[in-house]
Amino acid sequence: MEMSKKANNEYIPEFNRAFLHPRYWGAWLGVGAFAALALVPPKLRDPFLGFIGVKAGRLAGGARRRARINLFYCFPDLPEAEREAVIDRMFATAPQSMVLMAELALRGPEHVQKRVQWHHAEIIEELRSRHENVIFLVPHGWAVDIPAMVLAAQGNNMAAMFHNQGNPVFDFAWNTVRRRFGGRLHARNDGIKPFISSVRQGYWGYYLPDEDHGPEQSEFVDFFATYKATLPAIGRLMKVCRARVVPMFPVYNAQTHKLDIYLRPPMDDLREADDVTIARRMNDEVEKLVGPNPEQYTWILKLLKTRKPGETEPYRRKELFPRGKA
Repeated sequence: MEMSKKANNEYIPEFNRAFLHPRYWGAWLGVGAFAALALVPPKLRDPFLGFIGVKAGRLAGGARRRARINLFYCFPDLPEAEREAVIDRMFATAPQSMVLMAELALRGPEHVQKRVQWHHAEIIEELRSRHENVIFLVPHGWAVDIPAMVLAAQGNNMAAMFHNQGNPVFDFAWNTVRRRFGGRLHARNDGIKPFISSVRQGYWGYYLPDEDHGPEQSEFVDFFATYKATLPAIGRLMKVCRARVVPMFPVYNAQTHKLDIYLRPPMDDLREADDVTIARRMNDEVEKLVGPNPEQYTWILKLLKTRKPGETEPYRRKELFPRGKA
């Protein structure tokens, strides 16, 4: 995807005439479908999207297997039938949340904000009144982009790092929607310095803590019932950005058609902590936010790819949920 690059290393998606090639028509059809569904009242579209999501999830062999393995490791005491139910609800939640994001972009914040409920909003009000630098610690949820868009629509400067989508049309559309109400996007392949610069300039940062970055700079710490290679970067970011870190997680309720955004107290206790303590506290916050609503989490990611020496990567264990078997 072609993008223009500002002096602050902000990336802005740009339309490329190559996107009109017939090979991208299917992608544009998908973008159009999401846009059309965004105009349908949520009480009508959510049951339909949930049904489609569940059906698609049962056909998504690789993604479903990764989710099964992640839940098997993280919740071994949960009966398999209950883990399968979580996965079905996850696949139902995914399109419902994505179309809400499209609705926010197309219809505007005044239309959607009445269906957004902030829990412990006083945390944000305090940070705003004190003019403090902020980094939100946001686990990978299906509605992960929406709180940042809502905050930007309220006049807060937001900055986030992003990965490019594999399809350039989807990438262009997705990042255009993300920037609908302002804010900065920083490509992860540019490193973390542009993000740090934005936070130090007063932009509220958006940091996703649960990606697997390999063993080199990570710590092996507990994650639900297993462990995970966790990058303790948030401790360094707190110091270099002079920022307070606030855990946050969005939960889309398809019954009420509302988005609940949960905030937890700032992680001020980590300012002088060692890397192991920081990494474990990060995972602890993920557990506290995700645990009550596991279907909201993107269990399809390779969260547990990096293992301790001598252990087999879970996704390479052929005996675990072999493909082709229900």
